[in-house]
Amino acid sequence: MTDTSRSPFRISSYSANGNCVEVSLGGGDDLVAVRHSRRTDDPPLLFNGAEWDAFIAGVKAGEFDRPLG
Repeated sequence: MTDTSRSPFRISSYSANGNCVEVSLGGGDDLVAVRHSRRTDDPPLLFNGAEWDAFIAGVKAGEFDRPLG
């Protein structure tokens, strides 16, 4: 598992109720760690740089937008 202690988890400033995800970048091993903000003792999900870049590109392209209505 990657050592995330060198790069703390960050939560979005849009988080109002604490029911969000936290992300740790640059914790070593070129991995991005993602965890639930209320379950910080659970192991994080780990993504390599290419996987994270593809996720960010998908977000920017609207791939994960919910249909209105």
